Amino acid sequence: MYPLVRLAKEFWSHRKALPLGLFDTHVSHHRCWPHDIDVWMELNNGRTLTLYDLGRFVLFRRVKAISLMRSHGWGGTVAGSSVRYRRRLRMFDRFEMRTRIIGWDRRFIYIEQAMWRDGECTSHVLIRTAITDRNGLVPMERVIEALAPGTLSPPLPAWVEAWSAAEAERPWPPMQPAPAGTPDPGDRGAADRSGGPGGPGGA
Repeated sequence: MYPLVRLAKEFWSHRKALPLGLFDTHVSHHRCWPHDIDVWMELNNGRTLTLYDLGRFVLFRRVKAISLMRSHGWGGTVAGSSVRYRRRLRMFDRFEMRTRIIGWDRRFIYIEQAMWRDGECTSHVLIRTAITDRNGLVPMERVIEALAPGTLSPPLPAWVEAWSAAEAERPWPPMQPAPAGTPDPGDRGAADRSGGPGGPGGA
């Protein structure tokens, strides 16, 4: 179930928080509850991504993006994510979440978020999100001009650029049938018949 009550609590808790600049960090504090854990008695991986929503929604409100989106009839969508898990969060652990915008390109805003417990980072996620209207994606140039006129994106870090480039090479739709005549990589006989490793002409 989506944590709507927790989201409402986050909005209420930060209702008097000062506005943030576009590249400032939103910091929030949370607890791992029994309904967040999995069979290993730790914060579930999928739930981690859901809880990261709480930080992004409040960040967007504090940078005035939500009010802008409403006034234009825009929506938002997550267009991709890359997450790294490093430490477990156990039931009733308290943790800090940090959320900030890294920058943007022609189509997407790139956001990074991390959870911290006792000075250690437990997980980190890179999210790219798009602003949408009835025609599809709203160009980021238009979004930023409405949100913070004249603001330029900092150069995206190399690791963000590399991830974005890798995503561009990712087949879509995925898992399509191979073209007729393509050898099955699990068929050792195919390699033998084609002169691959171990077959005629192989080493």
